[in-house]
Amino acid sequence: MSKEIEITGIRKDNGNHDNPHEAIEAYRWVDHGNGSTGLVTRTGAVKWIEDGNDAYVAIVQPRAYCYVNVSANGNKFLQTYPDALESNNLLQLPEVKG
Repeated sequence: MSKEIEITGIRKDNGNHDNPHEAIEAYRWVDHGNGSTGLVTRTGAVKWIEDGNDAYVAIVQPRAYCYVNVSANGNKFLQTYPDALESNNLLQLPEVKG
């Protein structure tokens, strides 16, 4: 059975990237099933999805689920499936400090 987390924030690496999703180095998350929270690296979040689990953004409803995308240079990153609400985009989430 797959697990599910909500992505609630992002931390950027302050690098200069052609793709802004690649600038995200970590995601803040919450598991509403058990109340746990944490910060996971981009590679950890990619592995989470590739292992058959789900992650979503729910600033507004309906929630926007994430998928693994690959940049032209081979870097894997999360992106939300397109919907009519730009506010459900990972890049619209608040930035996590430190």
